[in-house]
Amino acid sequence: MALRALPRKAWRHWRRAEDLRIPLHSTDVEDANRRFLLLGVLPLWVVPGLADWWMHRRTKIERTSGTKESAIHALMMTEAGVPVVMGLLARVNPLVLTAMGGAAVAHGATAVYDVWLASGEREIRPVEQHIHSFLEVLPLSALAFTACLHADQVRSALRGGPNPGDWRLLPKERPLPAPYLAGLAGVIVAGVVVPYAEELRRCLRGRAVSAP
Repeated sequence: MALRALPRKAWRHWRRAEDLRIPLHSTDVEDANRRFLLLGVLPLWVVPGLADWWMHRRTKIERTSGTKESAIHALMMTEAGVPVVMGLLARVNPLVLTAMGGAAVAHGATAVYDVWLASGEREIRPVEQHIHSFLEVLPLSALAFTACLHADQVRSALRGGPNPGDWRLLPKERPLPAPYLAGLAGVIVAGVVVPYAEELRRCLRGRAVSAP
């Protein structure tokens, strides 16, 4: 039986199962968007994050804004990381989309406070400002791609429908490939978690040395 001959409900179920694959060669627009989100936006997010860490190091964050600013960086990583984990592991529904949107807004507000705090205590060079531009727009880009790939869930969120499953945290019907998740986790740990943990440790040590 041809797939298009399936009953409409069964066809929708089959499509949902296929949605979580990473299409490496398809030229379909939806597949290309999914491929760019999973293999482009998410892994490349590490690059400006690592560059920003290097700028903090060059401007001696441990001797200037110190632990206060480093703690804000940890907060922003949490604001970005939680919705990413939800999108990778949980079924994308109105709850997940709302959490992503709220996190993106919170991340942007925290980024403004971060620059305000740092600008009074250390030099923020033009290159670092441009790096911040990438870090601020990437959460919105990830949210936009996810919303486009799950337009039906966006409509459900806007309607505020009565389906209780729309507002529950549920596992994906078909998880993403384990090698992809493991590889992405390794990139994030090596390129973000380890450097910023080193930064916080350096700032705490600097504060202890400068304490009377």
